[in-house]
Amino acid sequence: MKNKYVSRRIMAVVMAAAMTMTAAPAAFATDRADADTIKEDNLPAADAEESTDAAEAAGETKTEYPLTIATYDYEGNEIETTYEKAPEKVLAVYQGSIETMLALGLEDHLVATAGLDNEVPDDLKEAFSKTDYLDEFTPSLETVTMLEPDMILSWGSLFSDKNLGDVTNWIDKGCNTYYNTNTRPGSSRTLENEFTDILNIGKIFDVQDKAETIVDEAKNVIDTTLSATADMEEKPSVLIVEPLGEDITNYGASSLAGDMATQLGATLANPDAATVGKEDIIAANPDVIFVVYMPYAGDDPQTVMDSQLSVIQDDEALQSLDAVKNGRVYPVMLSEIYASATRTQDGIETLAKGLYPDITLE
Repeated sequence: MKNKYVSRRIMAVVMAAAMTMTAAPAAFATDRADADTIKEDNLPAADAEESTDAAEAAGETKTEYPLTIATYDYEGNEIETTYEKAPEKVLAVYQGSIETMLALGLEDHLVATAGLDNEVPDDLKEAFSKTDYLDEFTPSLETVTMLEPDMILSWGSLFSDKNLGDVTNWIDKGCNTYYNTNTRPGSSRTLENEFTDILNIGKIFDVQDKAETIVDEAKNVIDTTLSATADMEEKPSVLIVEPLGEDITNYGASSLAGDMATQLGATLANPDAATVGKEDIIAANPDVIFVVYMPYAGDDPQTVMDSQLSVIQDDEALQSLDAVKNGRVYPVMLSEIYASATRTQDGIETLAKGLYPDITLE
C-alpha cells in the first residue's frame, strides 16, 4: 500500500508540474475507480431524508444582477466576469467545486459533475445522486463543449487547452468560469481565499445567506479555539508534513494548512521550507506533527492513513521527537487542508483538536 500511495501522489505532483501548477498537490491518480463505482459509492443511504435546504427561500441578502465577480485565468491573471442572472447549466469539476454547489443547495443548476477523489459527505449524497457524473475524470474540451455550460467551476490547473479549455475563450462564448483561488499559480494559500470563494458562489447564485452560514461556522471554530486557549502561556509548535517516497513535503506559512495552524494560535516549526528531511524534523522537534494522507476513490482510507503515519511514527531516527514520544502525531486528510472549499471547517477542526486536545469545540 505504501508504494501504491506514493506512486499515486508522485504521479499527481508530476502531472501538476506538467500543467504549470505551483508546488502544490494535485489530484490525478493512477488506477482510479471508474465513474460507475464512484456513483455507486456516493449513493445516499436507504433511510436518508432528502434535505429541504434547496426548497428554502434565499435569505435576506439578495443578489442584484448584473453582478461582477473577479476570478483568474490559467496563468493566474485576475479577470472580471459578469453575471446577468444565476447560471443554470454549471459544469463542476473536482471535489470542492462539486461539494460547494451541493452544500449551497444548487444541484439543480448542475449540467454535469466530474473529478471526485473521495465520496461526498453523507448529507450531500442525496443531492449528488441527482447530478450527471461524467465518465471522464477530467472532461475533455470536446466533452465540455457538447454540454453547452453557462458556467464552469473547477481548479486553475484544469483550464488549459488540453483539459477544460481556455478561460478567455469560454467567457467570449458566454460561459463564465470560476476557479478555487487557492489553486491560482504563484499565490499563497489562505483561509480567506476559501471563504471568499464560497461567498462569491453564494452571490452568483443568490444564496448568500447559505454561503455566509458555511463561512461563519468555520470562523466560529477558530474563535472558539482562541477563546478556550487564551490563557495558555505557550502555544504548541507544529509541523504539517506529507511523506512522498524519499521526499517529505512541508506545509509552511504559504500553505492553507499553515495558515489554518497559525490562525489557531500555533507556531509553525518550519514556516519556509517546501520540503524537509529527517534531520530538519529532528532539529525542529515540534510539539505536534500532522501527517497528510490522501485516499483516492477505490482506496481503503484507514490503510492509506496508517501507511502515512507509520513513516513518522515508526522511523527509528525519529523516536526522540517530543511529538512521537508524547503520542501527538495525527493524521489530516489532504482534502481538508488543500483547496478545501466546504471541507475547510473539517480541516480547522482536525488541526484544532490535535493542537489542543483538552478543549471542547462544541
